[in-house]
Amino acid sequence: MRILSIETSCDETAVSVVEAEGEFPQAVYTVLGNGLLSQSDLHAPYGGVFPTLAKREHAKNLVPMMQQALNEAELLTTGHTERTQAINETQCEILAREPELYSQLQTWLNEYELPEIDCIAVTNGPGLAPALWVGVNFAKALAVLNDTPVVPVNHMEGHILASLYDAVEDDQLAAIEFPALAVLLSGGHTELVHMSSWGSYEIVGQTRDDAVGEAFDKVARLLGLGYPGGPEIEKRAALARKDNLPEYIELPRPMLHSNDLDLSFSGLKTAVRYAVAEKTLTENEVNALARDFSDAVLDVVEHKTVAAIEQYGSQTVVVGGGVSASQQLRDRLTNHLHKVLPEVTVFFPPRELSTDNSIMIALAGHAHAEQGRQAASTGRIQAEGNRSLSNN
Repeated sequence: MRILSIETSCDETAVSVVEAEGEFPQAVYTVLGNGLLSQSDLHAPYGGVFPTLAKREHAKNLVPMMQQALNEAELLTTGHTERTQAINETQCEILAREPELYSQLQTWLNEYELPEIDCIAVTNGPGLAPALWVGVNFAKALAVLNDTPVVPVNHMEGHILASLYDAVEDDQLAAIEFPALAVLLSGGHTELVHMSSWGSYEIVGQTRDDAVGEAFDKVARLLGLGYPGGPEIEKRAALARKDNLPEYIELPRPMLHSNDLDLSFSGLKTAVRYAVAEKTLTENEVNALARDFSDAVLDVVEHKTVAAIEQYGSQTVVVGGGVSASQQLRDRLTNHLHKVLPEVTVFFPPRELSTDNSIMIALAGHAHAEQGRQAASTGRIQAEGNRSLSNN
């Protein structure tokens, strides 16, 4: 099965072509082509993602990313097949709110052909609704060319499967033992998800306020560091550990001993705000406070993960989302679980698949296409900013 996958949930514009051979979850996946463009530099002045800017950039970059993916896949064919006026009018109607994208697509189709694709997989949630709609409508517009089925994909499921994908050894998903626990940590989500089998998801714990990645961004801004905040804080925290700097301040571990699996980071962020209020910190103090904050976050994530494993008897832990790129998180969680629960196997994504990408959307799209869960009517696919894994 040849899959064209599209990801526009936040500030990465991504299009991939992935070949899946075999049935899910034993299929072998070959990434034929991959186009990915990050908008992080554009959003940096805002200290976070600005939704209308993200929407505009997706509309501008989807066609170039598709061309890059098709070119890498050696599927870019010049010369075009005459399209009917009906198709052109349908695309115009679908992309009515994205005139620049419509114009780019028509220009592209006057020079190139869209190759035969078995299905189009597109993120339809969760995420920023304006950004999601650009990708969803682009998928719909492409689908009418060859009457290609479209598979709407849950972005968070993509992160889970990306963490199980081994692109180095065998291009397959790992064979895991159930029940499993997915620990999803990103700029917009912090969730503990119980998996009783493939495709079965139950959110058993989540943040009650800020997502962990969001907290890192906000604290980085308080410390005068750049965006995205996670890598900046990790860099400073590593310097503090290297120099063995003393603790700057004792920070709280919110909900560490609550009788549930939920998390909270808003109070921790507020504690940092009070710690830096009306002060000019030295470089060492910034480094120390970055480490103190990072340690507080990791203590909570570590504790809640162990509690969830013990409560649900998890045999496997799957860590995914943008924050999973953190080496400190990987080292802490791996070492701690090896120490207290050595029978549990832990998976992290390849670094290049930690942040948002369309390869993970192809993996999830294949899973649903194999189960016949592509949309019966492409026109009925909606962007769902608050789409939940529990209703997957």
